[in-house]
Amino acid sequence: MIPSPKAVVGVDVGGTFTDLFWFDEAEKRFRVAKVPSQRGDEAQGFIAGLTTFGPVAGLASIVHGTTVGTNALLERKGAKVGVITTPGFRDALEMRRRDRRQTWGLWGDFTPVASRENRLEVPERTLADGTIRTPVDLDAVREAAKTLASQGCEALAIIFINAYANPANERAALEAARAVWPNEHLACSSAILPEIREFERASTTALNATLQPLVGSYLGRLEDALAKDGFTGRFHIVQSNGGVMSTATARKLPIRTALSGPAAGVIAAAAIARAAGFPDVITGDLGGTSFDVSLIAGGEAALAAQSTIDFGMVIRTPMIEITTIGAGGGSIARVDAGGLLEVGPESAGSRPGPVCYGGGNDRPTLTDANLVLGRIDGSKPLGTLQSLDVEAAREAIRLKIAEPLGLDVMTAAEAIVKIANARMAGAIRLVSIERGHDPAKFLAMPFGGGGALHAGALIKEVGLRGALVPRFPGVTSALGCVIADIRHDGVQTVNLMLDGLDAAALDARMVEAGAEAHAIVSDAGLSVERIDVLYELDMHYLGQTHTVAVPLPVTLTDGRTGVTSTIIGEAFDKAYGAAFSRLLPGIPVRIVTLRTAAIGRRPAFDLTALAPAAGATLEAARRGSRQVYLEGQWRETAIWSRLDLPVGARIEGPAMLEQSDATILLDPGLTAEVDALGNLVILRS
Repeated sequence: MIPSPKAVVGVDVGGTFTDLFWFDEAEKRFRVAKVPSQRGDEAQGFIAGLTTFGPVAGLASIVHGTTVGTNALLERKGAKVGVITTPGFRDALEMRRRDRRQTWGLWGDFTPVASRENRLEVPERTLADGTIRTPVDLDAVREAAKTLASQGCEALAIIFINAYANPANERAALEAARAVWPNEHLACSSAILPEIREFERASTTALNATLQPLVGSYLGRLEDALAKDGFTGRFHIVQSNGGVMSTATARKLPIRTALSGPAAGVIAAAAIARAAGFPDVITGDLGGTSFDVSLIAGGEAALAAQSTIDFGMVIRTPMIEITTIGAGGGSIARVDAGGLLEVGPESAGSRPGPVCYGGGNDRPTLTDANLVLGRIDGSKPLGTLQSLDVEAAREAIRLKIAEPLGLDVMTAAEAIVKIANARMAGAIRLVSIERGHDPAKFLAMPFGGGGALHAGALIKEVGLRGALVPRFPGVTSALGCVIADIRHDGVQTVNLMLDGLDAAALDARMVEAGAEAHAIVSDAGLSVERIDVLYELDMHYLGQTHTVAVPLPVTLTDGRTGVTSTIIGEAFDKAYGAAFSRLLPGIPVRIVTLRTAAIGRRPAFDLTALAPAAGATLEAARRGSRQVYLEGQWRETAIWSRLDLPVGARIEGPAMLEQSDATILLDPGLTAEVDALGNLVILRS
């Protein structure tokens, strides 16, 4: 097939598979693909996936969700970073917030992204009110930069105290360092995060620096390969906030690509949930390496101003709230020193992959267990694999799990699945019950290659209302790349009291920030229906440490926002009351931070394009039956071709519903019905 010049492709590169969703916007045609990822050379898997649709020269745009940055941070494989900072603040990255890896006891370790010998101080001082007490010593900056370069640092971060209040010293230091630094990978904290809180600003800037060479090189390889194949369209990257940005912005702010791929999946899930009439869902993205969970309430994903990738690795940039655990299809099962069965977090990834892939791994994984239990058909694996080796998986489980625990193979395989289910259920409880949500009001939305194999168990274990399985669960994140709006977030500390506020001066700052964000979205190069500029303030009562996010009911219109003290006060009361169920009248209120978001609204994706064909019949979807091990016994289980089921079809469990990108297990006691968009709505019988 020759790609249409109106076609857009969403590409999600995961740890095990690269998922692709090709969509012709003019003719409402789509195709999906799933190919193995090339760990260490993700660009190769990216290009291999694109070529399954034919030549790339005619594509209008490519939108990419990537885990390159996330994996680099988790595995500590980013570039070597040098830091130039204010005297006395050399160890801010290492001291953090005086937190501990282990809650109890005084043990544990932490290695900051920049080692101490690569953190140098230079004379300068800016006060909290923006007054420059000591101008920066530019000669000292140049000498420090030369020293760090000679020590092998590949990226440079300049982080001065109180630079959020006045960036003059930082900017002067940046230009001085640029003259002697050997590459383009250098930045100052006021350009990355001009916000109060020294550690968070230092951490975000340093982590951004460690990703710049890696993400820049990765994007460069992709762009070179695409250009070689004749691609002349637009290439964009999904951000952690669920929006899309240009590759130029991604090179400058690679920290915003952390959790890029999972964020795209949540965006697609929210759109599907709204269209299906179930606005309250808990997503569960089960890939080859991890299980990513996010709560969607009222059809909207929750954004967090700050996230932690790993202990001490704090990122303060808007991100969709996603909880990640190491429980994917490739998660390795083992018996620990105490004789207990554990699953994950170590993963076999795509290479060597699960035992059944035949790549040389001899340690059983969750995928191997599902295969041995008959829940995966070894003759019809996901993606481009030809077949799976059931006997190799069975032997690995026997040697590594069953015999050490004194179990038979089937009991051991089922135990692996139960342990994985328990870990997934814990992640769902974390984002629901522990945050005040009743899981009985939510449907699970499983996606990824393996999510729908575990939906029934999670419904029962957590007490969820049911499940909503997307039409193409295995490529939901790739679909999210196609759906996602263009977005740019800005932040600046303003530190103003609400009493006596100069609303006109604040309005001017909001207009300037909004215009800047609007321009970045306008220059992204994707077609949008409109650009909305939204504002939010971080506020608190005087004397409090933490802030409350306060959305403002204003937007940028005709060069002004129309913000007033009354509007801000009413919005604060509403937000604070919702968070704490009470107000504190009589205590002054402070405005700490201004947040700006420009969102380019892309044309709404018509999900009816994914609906079953009009001529689909229940009989045509029937594929016989096979033995599947369920609840401790072999049971004859109906097999269905999921994509051939007609709208309105009802299937009683137990049943297996198979498609090229995923397999769905319908447990006994559950019923599935196909809705008008082709989703499976699973409820208790």
